Amino acid sequence: MLTIRYEMPAGLLNLEAHELYKKLEGPTLFHLAGRRKPPLFVSVLLHGNEPVGWEAIRHLLSQYQNRELPRALSLFVGNITAARYGLRRLDGQPDHNRIWTSGNTPEHAMATQVYEEMAKIGLFASIDIHNNTGLNPHYACVNKLATPFLHLAALFSRTVIYFVRPQGVQSLAFAELGPAVTLECGQPGCPQGVAHAHEYLTACLHLAEFPFQSVPKQDIELFHTVAVVRIPPGLRVGFHGDDLDLRLIDNLDQLNFQELPVNTLLGWQPSNRNILLTVTNEQDQEISGRYFYLNGTELRTCRPVMPSMLTRDIRIIRQDCLCYLMERMLLPNASFGVSP
Repeated sequence: MLTIRYEMPAGLLNLEAHELYKKLEGPTLFHLAGRRKPPLFVSVLLHGNEPVGWEAIRHLLSQYQNRELPRALSLFVGNITAARYGLRRLDGQPDHNRIWTSGNTPEHAMATQVYEEMAKIGLFASIDIHNNTGLNPHYACVNKLATPFLHLAALFSRTVIYFVRPQGVQSLAFAELGPAVTLECGQPGCPQGVAHAHEYLTACLHLAEFPFQSVPKQDIELFHTVAVVRIPPGLRVGFHGDDLDLRLIDNLDQLNFQELPVNTLLGWQPSNRNILLTVTNEQDQEISGRYFYLNGTELRTCRPVMPSMLTRDIRIIRQDCLCYLMERMLLPNASFGVSP
């Protein structure tokens, strides 16, 4: 399922994400030479409807077509078949950012092959690049709180999120190989997201090492993802209509990265007295009653909380989740190795 190549096919950089199937048969790992080693690892298009990473890479590599890269680059181009249709994933496919752990699908085997290949070669750092569908700022995510991870994240944004769920994401796996970060670059089609990712990748390729001193506290706002909110399968959910099990407020995605007070309205449950959302913490325990309550038919928050990744795209809500819930976190003391 995986193809490994050591050069770019002619004309590949002229193609947009939805056209890559014309030159690539499927998921492809490129090893490109550069002045320094080990390589910077970059993954793009783990979700086919998030082209920002590929667009940034296109621009970057076009600038280096006739000169040496500052550092070797290992580039993984993921779900090309979904990208052809502008979808996160095709029906019947696993999410390509949930396969970086044990599993019995061909996609899990492919992800294992990529991981083992990079474990053998070694890497300087790992960068996974995404768009998102809701109204979110640009931010970086880490899965360990060691100093190199925080420097890698702060180089992209002062807003940094620490998370350990969901499992199976690329950055969580590659955090065992070196500093790893996930970039969230705003909505697809936004040129500022492409420019930001391009600028960041260029800076990372020129890095010789990570500072040993900790990130200054004033340079970072750190948040901890404490829970994931999902819609159970089979529920009728939407923004308009009288036949819904759960009707969400129209401006839902405008609540992202807002510190919501107690009693914030999220939607209505017209015919069910039990909270329909499922909310799981880092131990996979169901804790919906900790964050939400029903006031008649109104679904409201029962404690201050900050959501991220809220979207109006019902397909994405069903394929992934409604949102993540975050709390502010103190910046840890300096640690250059693996955090506990």
